[in-house]
Amino acid sequence: MNILLDLFLSFFKISLFTVGGGYAMIPLIQSTVIGKGWIDAETLINFIGIAESTPGVFAINIGTFIGYDLAGILGVISAATGILLPPFIIILCIFYIARKFSSNKYVIGVFLFLRPAVIALIFTAFLSIAYSTIFISKNDAGIDFNWFGLILMVLSFIGMRKCKKVHPVVFLFISAALGLLFYGFII
Repeated sequence: MNILLDLFLSFFKISLFTVGGGYAMIPLIQSTVIGKGWIDAETLINFIGIAESTPGVFAINIGTFIGYDLAGILGVISAATGILLPPFIIILCIFYIARKFSSNKYVIGVFLFLRPAVIALIFTAFLSIAYSTIFISKNDAGIDFNWFGLILMVLSFIGMRKCKKVHPVVFLFISAALGLLFYGFII
């Protein structure tokens, strides 16, 4: 299959079947792009980190990076269109139907039951990223425990909970600076 069509259909499917936003998409993106052999897990984690710190919608950013990595500018257009089209169509449908069904007890019930599923998807993404941060693969040499990553993750969490007026980007910049000091530039 043509890579552009495959990118479009893959991200269309991910966007269509994910409820809860970009972070809820991470498990589906991970299984799709790694399963198809498009990128490895470490590259995906790097793309997630960059997409998080880049202005804009997380899902579009991650799709853009993967699309560009695979097929350049046309890959970006294919992946971004695949991500944007399902929510656009769904929102148009909801707009026309919402007035009639917004007070329906079944619709309210569906949304109440979707909340725990969204939380589970986001928590799964958190665990996947945390595991990749704390346990660093050394190719054939095994896995190293990353104490620095664990400590930085816990301190960032505590800092964001205690200093709610400080923008999260500040914590990203501090973490990036500490990473450069601790690890240096890795190319």
